[in-house]
Amino acid sequence: MPTIPFVTRVILRNYRSIGQCDVRLGRLTYLVGTNGAGKSNFVDALHFVADALNSSLDQALSRRGGLNEVRRRSSGHPTHFGIRLEFKIGNQAGHYAFNIAALKNRGFEVQIEECSLGGRGKGPYYRIEKGVVQESSEKTLPAFTKDRLALVALSGLSEFRPIFDALTSMGFYNLNPRVMRELQKPQEGRLLKPEGENITSVIGHLERVNPPALDAISEYLRTVVPTVHGVTRVQVGPMETLEFRQEVPGAKDPWRFSAHNMSDGTLRALGVLTALFQSNQDFAPTLIGIEEPETALHPAASAALREALQRASDLTQIIVTSHSPDLLDDESVHDDQILAVVSQEGETKLAGLDNAAREAIREHLFSAGELLKLGQLTPDPAALEEQGSRQFPLFYTDNL
Repeated sequence: MPTIPFVTRVILRNYRSIGQCDVRLGRLTYLVGTNGAGKSNFVDALHFVADALNSSLDQALSRRGGLNEVRRRSSGHPTHFGIRLEFKIGNQAGHYAFNIAALKNRGFEVQIEECSLGGRGKGPYYRIEKGVVQESSEKTLPAFTKDRLALVALSGLSEFRPIFDALTSMGFYNLNPRVMRELQKPQEGRLLKPEGENITSVIGHLERVNPPALDAISEYLRTVVPTVHGVTRVQVGPMETLEFRQEVPGAKDPWRFSAHNMSDGTLRALGVLTALFQSNQDFAPTLIGIEEPETALHPAASAALREALQRASDLTQIIVTSHSPDLLDDESVHDDQILAVVSQEGETKLAGLDNAAREAIREHLFSAGELLKLGQLTPDPAALEEQGSRQFPLFYTDNL
């Protein structure tokens, strides 16, 4: 039975090229738009949350070039940016939100951080302003500083641990064949890293704990690259690499090739499929975000990739960015799975499809891919007008 989506709603303010947005997410979401529209910036906002909680707020900002590269640049010179994620953990709804502001000394502070599971007054909850607790469901909390996210410290409390675990278990991918091709140090293989730099350990982990998942990866990989029969982890001294079994004309049995000898398209396909099917009995990512999974693949592979995305979304929430008509060219891609992304005067706007596109897809007049070729996958203007006419709340009492 399909799982309930983890992140149900995303509200952003002044995050990179996004002035503000308020969108809903389902099990599988395609972010569709031209290059430079800002699709990646939306996904990066979710990645930022996981990054800041897994490492630190300072490191998450530094990896993106600092606060000035994260907050939106505009004539209004906003001094802050904010993120609110609404989610479901089991049958309980919750949210996690924060607002980060620049200081005159080039530092930054967490103006407000708020977290709830089950509803205010009904479950774990806190609201902290500039390091000072304003409200909390807990009588005793540790001391906080205004330059760090409190949820990191509160992850030691059983009440807040499920929220922390869910948010830090999101995985985001822009796979890099170069790093996947290199010999890798053995690492924890629980969650694939963003560029695929620990893919050998992930494959090895799946070999041990979830062989059916590895079978699914091999099945789809063979559909995408028909000559490849499978992949396994092999030890090379203190390092490790991937070994592929591949058909060679005239040979009775498949030959074995290391990752160093495989094409970019094959390695990217393996990385995408590993990201999608990496769940096991010990660990399952709550959300997977993948940048342009069709890159370096032949258009004929789109059907297999599309089927893999749909199948994986029964296990894990999936978000993909794409501008590929081939990937969307099928009746299985529904109108409510698409968020259209455009850039208007340098500002990213995104929303569900307009009514004409929705009707065309629902009535099977055109596929989403055909509409994309025609330039007819555009955001609903009414939704964009609403987003531009009012400021959506990040917190229970939002006076910012």
